[in-house]
Amino acid sequence: MFDDRTDAGERLAAELESRGLEADIVLGIPRGALPVARPVADALDADLDVVVARKMGAPKNPELALGAVASDGSVWYNEDLIDRLGVSDEYLEEIRGEEANNAREKADRYRETVGLPDLQGKRVIVVDDGVATGATAMACLRQIRNSGAAFVALAVPVGSPRGIGDLETEADEIIALRTPQSFRAVGQFYRTFGQVSDEEAVGYLERERTE
Repeated sequence: MFDDRTDAGERLAAELESRGLEADIVLGIPRGALPVARPVADALDADLDVVVARKMGAPKNPELALGAVASDGSVWYNEDLIDRLGVSDEYLEEIRGEEANNAREKADRYRETVGLPDLQGKRVIVVDDGVATGATAMACLRQIRNSGAAFVALAVPVGSPRGIGDLETEADEIIALRTPQSFRAVGQFYRTFGQVSDEEAVGYLERERTE
């Protein structure tokens, strides 16, 4: 059980340091990942930025994720669910374009420049506050791969065994402090797990810019 996201980030940072993991940049998935990613970036003496993806909701049930798309259009589809629901290619293309645009707009709210920083040849660690299905993390990892990063790792305090397992082919290394069989939701493993506002999330990035 983690006290809050900052506590989880400090424990995650300690684990990464103990493994001797190095990074040029840490990318948090907003908004909940920023309090976790800040201690990680500080411990590894790495820059902190964001990578954004959006879930693509099913027709008439937007909470049911057909997959996820990152701000550059990198996409992951839940093919089994799409086939089961009989979702058309036209709908998928429409929702992909719409959510990719939403992801770009969200990313631009968090940074001073447009688009991801230059990741060519860089060692990148992606941080989230936890992994349930892994849909958004999957799309984010694919975007980073497409950006030419030399090494991509995913680091999270907690994740479902299935979600973490599905992500193993998308990263060079995955670090999850806990993968309990009893996993039901990320918030289950935090004593305090409130919403992180845009202002709070940006504050974790601004700390680096002003120091």
